[in-house]
Amino acid sequence: MRKLSYVVACSLDGFIGDERGDASAMYRYLDEEFTAFLAAELPETLPTHVREALGVDHLENQRFDTVVQGRASYELALREGITSPYGHLREYVASRGLGASPHPNVEIIADDLVGRVRALKAEEGGLGIFLCGGSQVAGALLDEIDELVVKSYPLVYGKGMPMFGTGLDLKEFSLESVRTFGNGALVRTYGRER
Repeated sequence: MRKLSYVVACSLDGFIGDERGDASAMYRYLDEEFTAFLAAELPETLPTHVREALGVDHLENQRFDTVVQGRASYELALREGITSPYGHLREYVASRGLGASPHPNVEIIADDLVGRVRALKAEEGGLGIFLCGGSQVAGALLDEIDELVVKSYPLVYGKGMPMFGTGLDLKEFSLESVRTFGNGALVRTYGRER
């Protein structure tokens, strides 16, 4: 069984962005030390154009070969004219309203997101699945998430878009590791308690 890992950036109070989902306040923490960590430890989670800019686009995928993201996350790339933001992975976008895919590498999941992700997890071999984002998508897939990789930045939004959509039942994860950075950021990894 392949693992679904939600790799997410958030504030100290658990928001992945402001009320509109804008996470640009967190960008200031992408300093040299933190970016080097991402390039070395989580290179597949970097969009293809960022991998190219950092000179790590030649690296083979080590942890993930597939990405699932929500429509709002995907539309951030579309606004920049990027139709395949994770071209180094198989790309799936959960959206009921997006319509046809604008790129052959991107498959739109319009219905039964949970069933499609379960099928991806059941595939033989391969690497894991990277859940890129979207509060509602993460909430819909909470029962399928096997690992949380939480990149916490020393910011408090007070209100905003939560890591998971609302109305969820209590789920338990166990802390596996914590990595600290000079800029105050933390990367915490949790495994699912099953």
